[in-house]
Amino acid sequence: MAKKSKVAKYERQKAMIAKYADIRRELKKEGNYAELAKLPKDSNPIRLRNRDELDGRPRAYMRKFGMSRLNFRKYAHMGQIPGVHKASW
Repeated sequence: MAKKSKVAKYERQKAMIAKYADIRRELKKEGNYAELAKLPKDSNPIRLRNRDELDGRPRAYMRKFGMSRLNFRKYAHMGQIPGVHKASW
């Protein structure tokens, strides 16, 4: 479980990215990099670190499922992820 402050920062950053997305797109299209540099740094989507939606873990994130490998394994074993089952051969 990640610190609550880190999860809160992640949520704030996602909101900021959504807020400035249109402005960033227009400034890039115009080639106005001076104004683009004046926007908040956290409005850049490159700076966003993907985190597990369930517990906020930043590492071993599986983009397809939106969770870390630990939670993926737990929920796959319980059969709560559709289309995923344990391999056997």
